[in-house]
Amino acid sequence: MVSLTMSLRTIDLPSSIRTRLPDQLCPNLRLVFVGTAASTRSAELGHYYAHPGNRFWRAIHEAGITPRRYQPGEFAALTELGIGFTDLSKSGAGMDHQIAAEAIDVPGFRTKIDKYRPRTIAFTSKKAASLFYGRPSSGIALGRQPRDESLPEIFVLPSPSGAASGHWTLEPWRELAEWIAAEGG
Repeated sequence: MVSLTMSLRTIDLPSSIRTRLPDQLCPNLRLVFVGTAASTRSAELGHYYAHPGNRFWRAIHEAGITPRRYQPGEFAALTELGIGFTDLSKSGAGMDHQIAAEAIDVPGFRTKIDKYRPRTIAFTSKKAASLFYGRPSSGIALGRQPRDESLPEIFVLPSPSGAASGHWTLEPWRELAEWIAAEGG
């Protein structure tokens, strides 16, 4: 009898899928959304926040960050609004707890931030923020983070994933929208 075992730490996808969710970055964006890694569905489709149960696209519209509700396939159009996208892991895919530690590239992310200099970055989960800061997510508050002059303004948002329903609130997303509006972004 043959036994098949799948690692719960990461989902390995063919390289053709791994490269289908490119960064959407350019200099001086007003806002960059940062996730831990693409979901399996996003990696398959090549669209950020593509799972039908994900609240991301509804949240950015309802909070006032975008003038209308965009669809996942329109993510590239948001650069026209000064909004970009990236993830801490460009090689892993799946839920946050499934991403292998070695797939997380915080130094690579910092290099991108130094290169493109966005005005604000928003982590779309406490997990992504905890990986960036190198401390447990239990010690990270939602909303605007204490200022570090070497970095853009940083916000931590509750995960829009349907799997994180128990922790969902739109308030930090609204706080982000108010900050961007006040900053002239």
